[in-house]
Amino acid sequence: MSVVTDPALYLGRTPVFDRLNALSRAQNWYDWAGYLAPGALDAVEFEYFALRNQVSLFDVSPMHKYRITGPDADHMLNRMMTRDVTRIAQARVGYTLWCDTEGMLIDDGTLFHLGAQDWRLCCQEPSLGWLTEAAWGYDVTITDESHSVAGLALQGPSAFAVLESAGFEAARMRPFDIAQFGEVTISRTGFTGDLGYELWCPWDYALGLWDRLWQAGALWGMRAIGYEAVNIARIEAGFLTAGVDFQPAHTSERLHRGATPFEVGLGRLVDFDKGHFNGRRALYAARKAPRFTLLRVDVEGFKPANGALIYHRKRREVGHVTSGIWSPTAKRNVALARVETRYCPPRGGQLWTEIYTHEEGRWDTRWARLTPQKGPFFAPARARATPPAQT
Repeated sequence: MSVVTDPALYLGRTPVFDRLNALSRAQNWYDWAGYLAPGALDAVEFEYFALRNQVSLFDVSPMHKYRITGPDADHMLNRMMTRDVTRIAQARVGYTLWCDTEGMLIDDGTLFHLGAQDWRLCCQEPSLGWLTEAAWGYDVTITDESHSVAGLALQGPSAFAVLESAGFEAARMRPFDIAQFGEVTISRTGFTGDLGYELWCPWDYALGLWDRLWQAGALWGMRAIGYEAVNIARIEAGFLTAGVDFQPAHTSERLHRGATPFEVGLGRLVDFDKGHFNGRRALYAARKAPRFTLLRVDVEGFKPANGALIYHRKRREVGHVTSGIWSPTAKRNVALARVETRYCPPRGGQLWTEIYTHEEGRWDTRWARLTPQKGPFFAPARARATPPAQT
């Protein structure tokens, strides 16, 4: 019997893998949708601060990407999504959700309105089967572009300057705008809460695009980064990750482990006025009685609380931390926390978490007070400025 231990032997490689591998000192790789992707290329701290203070380049090619076209594309997507997609104008991107018939989240993603009856859905979970089922009876064509369209995320305060230097005129692009530059589609989007762009192109065009951006970014100290740095940034921005902050309904093996949009703070993306959509009846019944609430919380002290249990008045277990970090930029201990709704403010309060710490060979516990807060932990004005500053 032989045992395969090298992930590079059985995972696919994105078009820019060779560039990433050449930069990788950590050799910290993981499986992202069947592709070899970097958790970190060097020290996570270096990559994170490049993202927040300079500019970073992140390979998002492994994301699932689906093209939806045809005479009924608008109607089919509006029937599938919880929000009214007809309000997403052409050349714009919308953040969206879709649920099963019980109102449980299947996934979230970004929906690109590329043209008349022409859309692209980008998401974390594989959704071809669900899209195909949702398209039954509609005159649409569903194309899986996951392995034919590559993506590069250019993020950080100097992202605009690098784009301009690379020859892309992006000054007029507002957040969530789309612009076409030959083979390259650029969207002012990202998963970091910072100024940023995502560049989409044919698979065999991506290597040249990487080199073009890399050369343009040299003067701004651009650094290639892995997911660990992005994860810190997305928690600071208060963004959710499927499989971490909520369990996608199609991957849940236990009853009642799913979540409705109202339970993860995304009720604003459910439009009951647009007509029927998948899960509408169940969501309408559940809208005023969420079982739990996903809170953004400030954690007392400086020890990250990721995965820690949450207690009411230090006695009753009422939830757990889904994502927790020490924020280097906000200089705060922050987290996303799933808490039984009846114990959430303003009805509840007195929330505490029990953090396990390991110091010098000994495990210890400490109580930390949780203070719920509204809004993201970090939201720089540069992320919304149009045109962005040339920094």
